[in-house]
Amino acid sequence: MDGTATDSSTPPTANAMRRALRRARDGVALDVTEAAVLLQARGEDLLDLCASAARVRDAGLEAAGRPGVITYSKSVFIPLTRLCRDKCHYCTFATVPGKLRRDGHGMFMSPDEVLEVARRGAELGCKEALITLGDKPEDRWPEAREWLDAHGYDDTVAYVRAMSIRILEETGLLPHLNPGVLGWTDFQRLKPVSASMGMMLETTATRLWSEPGGPHFGSPDKEPAVRLRVLEDAGRSSVPFTSGLLIGIGETHQERAESLFALRRVSRAYHGVQELILQNFRAKPDTAMRGMPDAELDELVATVAVARHLMGPAACLQAPPNLVDGEYERLIAAGVDDWGGVSPLTPDHVNPERPWPQIERLAERSAAAGFELRERLAVYPEYVLRGEPWLDPRVLPHVRALADPATGLANPDAVVRGLPWQEPEDLPESYGRTDLHTAVDTEGRTGDRRADFEDVYGDWEVLREQVLAKGAPERLAGDLREALAVAAADPARLTDDQALALFHADGPALDALCRIADDVRRDAVGDDVTYCVTRNINFTNVCYTGCRFCAFAQRRTDADAYTLSLEQVADRAAQAWEVGATEVCMQGGIHPDLPGTAYFDIARAVKERVPGIHVHAFSPMEVVNGATRTGLSIRDWLQRAKESGLDTIPGTAAEILDDEVRWVLTKGKLPAATWVEVVTTAHELGIRSSSTMMYGHVDTPEHWLGHLRLLAEIQQRTGGFTEFVTLPFIHTNAPVYLAGIARPGPSARDNRAVVAMARLLLYPHIPNIQTSWVKLGAEGAAEMLRSGANDLGGTLMEETISRMAGSAYGSYKSVRDLQAIAEAAGRPHRQRTTTYGEVPAERRAAALASDGHLPELLPVLD
Repeated sequence: MDGTATDSSTPPTANAMRRALRRARDGVALDVTEAAVLLQARGEDLLDLCASAARVRDAGLEAAGRPGVITYSKSVFIPLTRLCRDKCHYCTFATVPGKLRRDGHGMFMSPDEVLEVARRGAELGCKEALITLGDKPEDRWPEAREWLDAHGYDDTVAYVRAMSIRILEETGLLPHLNPGVLGWTDFQRLKPVSASMGMMLETTATRLWSEPGGPHFGSPDKEPAVRLRVLEDAGRSSVPFTSGLLIGIGETHQERAESLFALRRVSRAYHGVQELILQNFRAKPDTAMRGMPDAELDELVATVAVARHLMGPAACLQAPPNLVDGEYERLIAAGVDDWGGVSPLTPDHVNPERPWPQIERLAERSAAAGFELRERLAVYPEYVLRGEPWLDPRVLPHVRALADPATGLANPDAVVRGLPWQEPEDLPESYGRTDLHTAVDTEGRTGDRRADFEDVYGDWEVLREQVLAKGAPERLAGDLREALAVAAADPARLTDDQALALFHADGPALDALCRIADDVRRDAVGDDVTYCVTRNINFTNVCYTGCRFCAFAQRRTDADAYTLSLEQVADRAAQAWEVGATEVCMQGGIHPDLPGTAYFDIARAVKERVPGIHVHAFSPMEVVNGATRTGLSIRDWLQRAKESGLDTIPGTAAEILDDEVRWVLTKGKLPAATWVEVVTTAHELGIRSSSTMMYGHVDTPEHWLGHLRLLAEIQQRTGGFTEFVTLPFIHTNAPVYLAGIARPGPSARDNRAVVAMARLLLYPHIPNIQTSWVKLGAEGAAEMLRSGANDLGGTLMEETISRMAGSAYGSYKSVRDLQAIAEAAGRPHRQRTTTYGEVPAERRAAALASDGHLPELLPVLD
């Protein structure tokens, strides 16, 4: 294998090169083929390419307010462990347990060793602790697993988190974490303890990973699709993230261009790629690739220049200065604006044979090229200035202690010293528009969108392209007669093709489908229409998750934002009990100041005030948030919540259990697999849940089918679902609709078909199908009761989430309102508990006496 990129095709023609150079000079968008041509520019062509790239870079620096500035980070390198489960053929960083023992080292650096390096760095004025380690060493090396167990850590990520906290508290350095491949939940665990994170993409050339002899063969974490998912999860989690390419490991110019376009796509979609590192391969002794030639400097220079053109003026591009034999000016001329981490103390442990240049020497050479060298932090200035959601509130004070508030660069006069790191101990005090649950009916919203609409959700244009590429749902032809016959005889025998045909039914076929579903409903649960007397308590609407369908979430500074105190939550529960409620349903936004224990406190406060009320609370997203903030496993967190008074959880945050759709609907919410993990774990602990599906946005009947099949499969394993709730998408104020991406909700036909098919596909596993009067109104809910539904949900008493989205059907329904809906459908009605049991006579009498709602629904004020 040749060490530099070579294509099997002939080199580009002079005309192709001229055309590509002209398009680069003119600032015209380049395609992959043109980028591959420009990667091969040499001589005068390369000088031409670099000149236009430098102009792009200079325009970006001017716009950022730091013209003529090139940056670096003064850092220490902390190799937390050199054990790794991968086997990259060029790597000398990873080693084996026996060698570590022979050299007198442990499997991991000890806390004392870590802090010694960090303290010495702080004394020298360093501000970044670059924590690098191998991927999941415990999965390959029993010695790593034994070390973690002996020291009380569940996994390597837990140790990284613990050391990051100690570095922040005891030294003041800002951790920049490079732990390799991370999952979505790992990002939630590490974001509160780090200023930024990173992982090199290296290449998207799958053959270099899959084929024997390739540089990444035998390395599970080097599969390009896996690494791209990590970059996307970082973006979804609003983590300032460093990535880049390793060039000259056998990729072609076409493959290198494709890798750059992949990085650009992720950067455009989430705005979270804080810098790209373009690193040239240097062969090392004692590796499988020791005989391969180093990547030539011209290869690196051309790659930097093409990356600058593709990534644009706002991108930050870095090339490691210790790998180019002092050719700094050529890299500056090609468009770099950063030298990366440079340490006055520790070596580059990945390239130990290549010492860092002295910072004074780097400043001199940068000045000779017309640039002032300025120090930045581990997190780039744009993210420092933006603050939340890019920097977690728990680490933000540490960043601000070292940052120049005007520029976001490092403050040269800052004293590097440890500051306390801690989870918030209590719920934030109540503030904001605490009467929103009533005022939204009378006064409406303050604005139709939150103040950070253009930033928090990612790039709308990229999202629009993604959705358009999928196309609109197609109406399928199918043998409806046969499918209807099977549905009537035995719904469990419906094939996927038959189910899809029925999802598309209309006219007389739809009427027949709904009649069949209604017959199945009668067989499953009888004729009673059930309802629950409950009160919704949305204890805060402050949230930075970035769900693109949600009009409820606000920034803490938005006019419609609010947070309730524990006392206010308990007061609302007590009011609900007085008017006959058997349940409070509590969910809130993912407030950045919310402690992980707050959920326990909320459940406990309600139970202490109203011991007899059922606490139905905390969506799977809230469960994961609480678990990551407390450092508990999902199982342990749920057990603690149960001990604090939690009875059941709502199966919300499901939307569509298909990540293809989820990542359009939400930027930072939990993946489908994590949702499944939460609800199944809850069921195993005896905590039952509802199940839900939100439909009518960017989804198709294929997605509905997959979602319902998955719920049925979970129910057959756990038996924990109490009901299935259909949630039609309310489009009016939803960001994804305002941006022109989603459909304006489901049609009346869609609603009937979804309810009917839910009844058939979930039979006999989930007997209760609930329709939403909040979203459909009384007439629409009655129609759903004739299409297979048997439950109307609850009185709610106050409902904010759907009303903020634009629902026109009010914030509460009285008991008699719900009974009237059942009567309109020609059916008897019956009050139920959360788990569909009998309601005590005393509760029924209290509910009827008050008609299930409060005489005055006012904010409970301190």
